[in-house]
Formats: sequence, structure tokens, C-alpha cells
Amino acid sequence: MAQSEQDVNQQQLGMSSRIGPVEIDWPRTIGYYGGLGLATALELVEPPLAIFIAAIPLFKMLNNPGASAPTRFVGQLLIGASNPVGGSGEATIQLTSSKGSGARRPTFMDEARQLANKMKNGRSRTLSETTSR
Repeated sequence: MAQSEQDVNQQQLGMSSRIGPVEIDWPRTIGYYGGLGLATALELVEPPLAIFIAAIPLFKMLNNPGASAPTRFVGQLLIGASNPVGGSGEATIQLTSSKGSGARRPTFMDEARQLANKMKNGRSRTLSETTSR
């Protein structure tokens, strides 16, 4: 199931909501922060690390395509720093487009992947055309 289809299904079930430009997936957000709070309370995670982990969704929001290049750079830098603690997972809280469609705009990394796939597909076509001759 595509991500946009999944988002629509969750919205129809009332599991996520939109507050201004921010979309919150409630079950995942409650699980994320609840689990983090429980791990901190049980002293499995030190409070400074818990604060860093709690900020990961905010780091991901810095990588908004509408943000300035320095803001996106800092966002990418913080996302990279968060990868060792699971920061590469899907965001529980994210910015949405200002349009009412609820469709998520591509991030900097999404744009880079699309460009890489286009280049890869272009090379594949060129190679297949060459070999078929």
C-alpha cells in the first residue's frame, strides 16, 4: 500500500489529525513518546538522550522543501546524527502542504531519490536500447 493511501486510510479512521501545517499520527506518536517516557522512568535511557530522541520528529520537520537551504542543511545534519538511535524511521509528526489535499510534499531526500531513479532509469533504457540493436 502506498504511503499516501495509508495516510488517507488513517485520516478516515480518525487516527491522525491536522493542526495547521502539522499532521499528527496519534497512535504512533503516543506510542513513541509513551515508550520513551517509560524507558526514561525505568532508567533504561538517560534524560539527555531521551530529549534528543524526542526531538527527532522536530529535526525531520526542518527538512521541509519550503524551508531555506541552511535550515534544510541543519535538518539533514540532525537527521544524520539521529540515525544511530533510530532516526531513519518514519516521522510520527510531520509538516503537510498548505493545500487542503493533505498530500505530503516530498522532502529533500525524496527529491534526491526521485532524481537518482530517473537517472538510473535513463541509463537502463540506454543500455537496453544498445543491447537490443
